[in-house]
Amino acid sequence: MRLYLGRFLALLALALLLGWAASAWITPLVGVLIAILVLAVPLAKGYYYLERMQQLSLVESDKVAMKASGAWGDSFSKVDRVVMNALTQIHALEARHNRFIEGFQASPNGVVMLDNDLHIEWCNASAESFFGINFRKDNLQNISYLVRNPDFINYLSLRRFEQPIVIQRLGFANDLTIAIQVFPFGNDQLLLLAQDVTDLQKTEAMRRDFVANVSHEIRTPLTVLIGFLETMQSIELPPDQRNRYINLMMTQSSRMKSLVEDLLTLANLEASTSFAPMNEFNVAAEMASLKMDAEALSAGRHQIVFDITTEAALFGEQRELHSAFSNLISNAVRYTPEGGQITVSWSLNSSRNGVFSVTDTGPGIDPIHLPRLTERFYRVDGSRSRDTGGTGLGLAIVKHIATRHNAQLLISSVVGKGSTFRLRFAPERLH
Repeated sequence: MRLYLGRFLALLALALLLGWAASAWITPLVGVLIAILVLAVPLAKGYYYLERMQQLSLVESDKVAMKASGAWGDSFSKVDRVVMNALTQIHALEARHNRFIEGFQASPNGVVMLDNDLHIEWCNASAESFFGINFRKDNLQNISYLVRNPDFINYLSLRRFEQPIVIQRLGFANDLTIAIQVFPFGNDQLLLLAQDVTDLQKTEAMRRDFVANVSHEIRTPLTVLIGFLETMQSIELPPDQRNRYINLMMTQSSRMKSLVEDLLTLANLEASTSFAPMNEFNVAAEMASLKMDAEALSAGRHQIVFDITTEAALFGEQRELHSAFSNLISNAVRYTPEGGQITVSWSLNSSRNGVFSVTDTGPGIDPIHLPRLTERFYRVDGSRSRDTGGTGLGLAIVKHIATRHNAQLLISSVVGKGSTFRLRFAPERLH
C-alpha cells in the first residue's frame, strides 16, 4: 500500500514540477495543461481498467487476468483468484446437484417436488410415467389439475399425509397399482413419493388365495372324516357299512396326506434359489419304474406307451426329477378318459435338448387356461379335478423343478383331442 502511495505522490510531484517549469518558460496556461495531461494518463488508464472490470462476469473469468502494471495488475490478480475459487465452488455444487438429479432419475420410484400450493417444481422420469405428466410442459402446474383421480385429489386436499394411499389405475399407468405418500419439508414444500406396488399386490392376492385354497382343500376331507366318525360313534353300523366308511375315511386321509406332502415339497422348492446339483440321473432306467407306476394308477383303463429314443442321461437331483416326471404322467392318467392313449417319450431334438414329453388323448385344455396352469391350486374344472384325486399342486411343483434344472415346461393342447406336456432340458444338463 505504501509503495502505491509513494508512486502516486511521485507522479503528482512530477506533474507539479513540469507544470511549474512550463509556466516559467512558456505560459501559466501551458503549465496547467501539461500538469493535467501528466495526471490524466494514469487516470484514463485506471478508468479503462475499471470499465473493463465492470464488464466482466463469472463466465468470463479467463479474461480477468489482463496485463496491467502497478496496483491494477495486483487488483486483477486478486480478482482472478477470487473468481476462480468461486467458479470452482460453483462447478462442485453443480456436479453434486447433477449427481443428486441422476440418482433421483435412476430411482424406480416416482419423486415429485411441490410447493405448498401443489405446483410442480421438479419430478423424475418415473413420476412422469406414473402420473402421465411431462415436466418440461407441466412445470409449475398444479398437480391436482393434471392427475384427475378423486382419491388422489382428496388425499392432497385433506393434507393428512401420515399414511400412504394406494391407488389403482392412476394417470397413464392404468395397469399399475401405485402407493403414494407426501412428506412436508423445507419452507412450505412437499415431497411426493410414488412406488409401484403392483407385484406386491399380486403377491398378497396370491397369498390370500393360497391360504383360502389350502383351508378349503383340507376342510373338505376333514368334514368327511368328522362326519363318518360322528356317525360311527353314535350309531351301531353293520360290518359291511362300517368297513365302507372306514375305506372312505382312509381315502380322505390319503388325500390330506398327499396335499401336505405336496405343500412341503413346493415350499422346499420355492426356498431353493440355486440350481439343482449335477448328479447323474439315468432317464432310460427310470422309465421302467415310471411305467410300473403309470400302469398301476391306470389299472388297465388306458393304453400306455413308453418311447425311448436316446440313452442320454440327465444331470440333476434324482428325487426332484422323478417327482416331475411322475406328476406329468399321473396327470395324464387321471384326466384321460378310459380307453384313451398316453405316450411317454425321452428324446433329443435338433438343438440337442433333452425332451421328456407326455401326450394324452384326453379332453384337452382351452388356450385361455394355459398361462395359469402352473399356478398353485388352479384347476380348469375344479369338481372334476377333485374327483380324480389331484391336489392342484402338481404342475406348480413341476415348474419349480424345471427352473431348478435349467429346463422349460412347455404345454400345448387342442380341445377335444388331447394335450402334450414337455420338459425341455438344456444341452449342458445332458450326459
